[in-house]
Amino acid sequence: MKVLHVYRTYFPDSQGGLEEVIRQICLASGKHGVQSRVFTLSDEPFPHTLPRVEADVIRVRKTFEIASCGFALTGMRRFAREVEWADIVHYHYPWPFSDLMYLMVGRQRPAILTYHSDIVRQQFLLSVYRPLMSRYLDAMDMIVATSPNYFATSEVLAGYADKVEVIPIGLDEPSYPPLNEQNRDLVRVRERYGEDFFLFVGVLRYYKGLHILLDAMQGAAYKVVIVGSGPVETELRRQAMRLGLDNVIFAGFVSDREKMALFRLCRAVVFPSYLRSEAFGVTLLEGAMSSRPLISAEVGSGTSHVNIHGDTGLVVPPGNSRALREAMDELHGDAEQARRMGARARLRYEELFTGRRMGERYADAYQRILSAQPSAASA
Repeated sequence: MKVLHVYRTYFPDSQGGLEEVIRQICLASGKHGVQSRVFTLSDEPFPHTLPRVEADVIRVRKTFEIASCGFALTGMRRFAREVEWADIVHYHYPWPFSDLMYLMVGRQRPAILTYHSDIVRQQFLLSVYRPLMSRYLDAMDMIVATSPNYFATSEVLAGYADKVEVIPIGLDEPSYPPLNEQNRDLVRVRERYGEDFFLFVGVLRYYKGLHILLDAMQGAAYKVVIVGSGPVETELRRQAMRLGLDNVIFAGFVSDREKMALFRLCRAVVFPSYLRSEAFGVTLLEGAMSSRPLISAEVGSGTSHVNIHGDTGLVVPPGNSRALREAMDELHGDAEQARRMGARARLRYEELFTGRRMGERYADAYQRILSAQPSAASA
């Protein structure tokens, strides 16, 4: 079975949670005979086809971008060729340009869509885009929500309840680099950052709530390490300087080995996203996989499907720097509580969020969609 994944960004051009989700789906479904490709945009698409372990990445040049939506005016012909290759096309929402691609050249293949997030910020553009979005979602054979929480609170998904299935995101632990106490990356990261710091990993976007985290760090007796880069990085660095925060480290992009070493050495993962644009939080899963307690905000999304308040970590009101500081103080001051919560986070990961579990469910969904096609039914 051949599956073409479609999203506006992918490795190595960008490094974010949604890209990691696509990588994990490709890896996990590959164990069930699924061959994957990823169609994406790039500022420098050379080579146009980039082989990776999980999938061949098909890159076309991004022509321009409006409100984080990339367009590729010369990419439609290549997309049509990739659709011809595929048995099923797997779209990742939101990316409005993929709606156009599907309606113009993609309708010849069955389609599944993973609904990663509502459109939250661009309300005016959403009102213009809504008719196209409705045609696109109407045409999907299946829509996947990544958590029961998001399905229950999304007005858009409520309109498609008859075709929505919930498949939580999962991570394949062997796809991450292993660590032991003698690992050079672990030793080097410990020398640079120490231990028992709080850790954030992700693209630095407006909805991640890092301005709230910086406010919370004023006068704290511990450090926070912020891993990643993104559109609001300069603004955040200026805020940290203005507040005189010498306990905040902007680490930028790091390798996977360094990232996993940081998870191993931190006291807890802090994830202050305060808007529904944050639909799940792969960083929370990576923290749970690493047996670390989690701190997140309640925004009615999948973050509270991963992190259970008082069990796997602490959940605070969104946008509340005082409550965030109190949660960090609590875990900093009680190492045993942090250890217990981290152990329970690991158990929840093993029960609900493994790559094996996700791969089985997506492979089954692909097969059911193909079996329901008229040609398959008459064969």
